Parts: sequence; structure tokens; C-alpha cells
Amino acid sequence: MQLLGKNAILTGAGSGIGKAAALLFAKEGAAVCLVSRTEEELRQTVDEIERAGGRAIYAVADVSAPDEMKRAVASTIEAFGGLDIVFANAGVNGVWAPIEELEPEEWDDTLNINLKGTFLTVKYAIPHLKKQGGSIVITASVNGTRIFSNAGATAYSCSKAAQVAFTKMAALELAKHKIRVNVICPGAIETEIDDSSRKRDIDEAKEPAEYPAGKIPLTGGKPGTAAEVAQLVLFLAGDGSSHVTGTEVWIDGAESLLQG
Repeated sequence: MQLLGKNAILTGAGSGIGKAAALLFAKEGAAVCLVSRTEEELRQTVDEIERAGGRAIYAVADVSAPDEMKRAVASTIEAFGGLDIVFANAGVNGVWAPIEELEPEEWDDTLNINLKGTFLTVKYAIPHLKKQGGSIVITASVNGTRIFSNAGATAYSCSKAAQVAFTKMAALELAKHKIRVNVICPGAIETEIDDSSRKRDIDEAKEPAEYPAGKIPLTGGKPGTAAEVAQLVLFLAGDGSSHVTGTEVWIDGAESLLQG
């Protein structure tokens, strides 16, 4: 069991990549605190972990709200006595629209969840990680890091590019405390994130482009799975990546090499 005796907090853990990581972490021996805005999903995931013999709690919180994230981290410490792993995964696609049509509040909504949420999750975890070291993993995207051809995704892409910069800054700042910080950049993955997407007039911003059939060379066009991404998160969270920090890892079946 790769995470036996470790304590972890995961955001966006009610579904998709976050849920898959929570299930895998628990299977590998970690005690996990699941954070999301959707209590029903959190309860179901905690029940699933407990039925399998794992240890889990949940905290309903908006990652962009300082007081709520502070309480979520405090709940983790109260329940488990410490913190070793942080998976800052919560995010939304938000509104995709031409820049001149994107409303300021729509920009703010995307940046608040994706970027401010990452900052708050990490900020409140750091004092506890400093006690013994640990690992932070952040979920960014191929968008804004390798792919810039998705019309209308300016706010989303900027938030994801900023998460990579945040990772590198944090990795250097926290290295002396034996805290590693890495970021994953998934491509097309079978999750529910499209449910948080609102696309408006994106054809106006689109540039013509042609790609070979399939778009995801490794799989012939089939998206990856949340379980596959969870395996990468497990590696970065565990001791097998003990000398890896400040690094972005793309997990996209070569999609971004083709479409960037």
C-alpha cells in the first residue's frame, strides 16, 4: 500500500478525477478528506470508500471561499491528526466566448474557482505540511499550457497557465520544508467537467484548423479515463516521486502535441 499512514485532502472530489483519486488513495492506505460543493456526491464517495474498508470524511466547501477552505483543512487535521498530501483538483470550464463578449463576472467566476481556489487550498495546508513534509499535486490542463486553439477558452486557459506558474513558484519556496509541488495537465478525459461549460458564439473566435483523424494519437481518438489520471496523481503523491518537484506532466495521449 503506497500511501499507508498518510493523510490527504482532495478538492473536487465528488466526481471525475477527484473521486477517482480519492478512491485510489484510500485503496492505497491513505485517510482522505473529500472536498466539494456537492454534499450528495461526497457522501456517496465516502460510503464507497468505507464499504471497501478505507477511512474517509468529507467537507462541503467552495474552494474560492477562504473561510470555507480554512474550515475544510481544519476538519482534516481534527479527524486525522496531520496532513501529508494535497490534491488541488477542483475546477470549472466556465464560460467560453470571444474576449469582447466575455463578461467581467464570467472571467472572475472562472479565475476564482480555478486559480484562487488552488491558492487557498495550498495556503491553508502549508502550515500542516511543514511539520513533516509532503506532496502537493495541482490539476491544470493542456489548455493554456500546450493547446491554444480552443476558441473562446481564454479565461479557462489563463487560469490553467497560471496554475503551472504557481506550481513552480511554490515548489521552490517550499522545497526547504521537504514539500514537493507538481502539476498535471490532462487532455480529453471522461469526466463531468463539461457540465460546467457554457459556450457562446465561439465560432466567431475560431481559427480554421485540420487535424489527422482521431485527434488523440495514442488511443485513436478515445478520451482518457479519470482512473488513468488518478494513477499519475498517486505517483506524484507518493514516495516514488520523491525527487520530483516543480514539474508539469501532460497526460493526454499526445493530443496536445497534435493540436497545440
